[in-house]
Amino acid sequence: MTYLFDTVIIILLFFLFASSHSVLAAFDIKKKITEKVGNKIAFYRLFFNVSSIIIFVAIYYISPKPDVQIYDLNFPFDLAILGIQILGVVGFFWAGSYLNMNEFLGINQIKRYYQNNYQVENLDEIHELIIEGPFKYSRHPIYFFSIIILGFRPAMDLFYLVFFLCMLVYFYVGSVYEERNLEKRYGDSYKTYKAKVPRLIPNPFIK
Repeated sequence: MTYLFDTVIIILLFFLFASSHSVLAAFDIKKKITEKVGNKIAFYRLFFNVSSIIIFVAIYYISPKPDVQIYDLNFPFDLAILGIQILGVVGFFWAGSYLNMNEFLGINQIKRYYQNNYQVENLDEIHELIIEGPFKYSRHPIYFFSIIILGFRPAMDLFYLVFFLCMLVYFYVGSVYEERNLEKRYGDSYKTYKAKVPRLIPNPFIK
């Protein structure tokens, strides 16, 4: 019964993080904030990233850690799983290399603000529709490779399993909300891309 209660608490805490993250990332929310603060929206991206990390870390440490081991792989299976994880890390950085990381982190926005050339219509970032590299085969390759990194583990306990399953749900639901924002930005261009490229699991046969 204690383990069930702990599991429910983990899920509820994760839901708290996911809800706050999704609300703060919503296109309409950022638009309303921009109407209030004008070009000071330039600071929003950095605030969003920092607050997300703080909330995530806080929830991770607050969550109960039930002492239940699901599995612990022995040699050589642990090395095989570790090898898959490493491939996931390589893929993650490959996908990340197609992003403007200074824009993603919120650094460029603040630079533009202090240079007095921030464009309010960009909201909190200059967004580009990326359909090259890994984005040619999956609409959300960073989510996909994150799942590989998080899911393939030589050892698994109850806390991490529940946390990982919550992450899976979040990646999927988050991608749905993210794509709604992208459709508002890019219209038919994104709809065409969406019809051709799978959401998460890459299709290497797309030309």
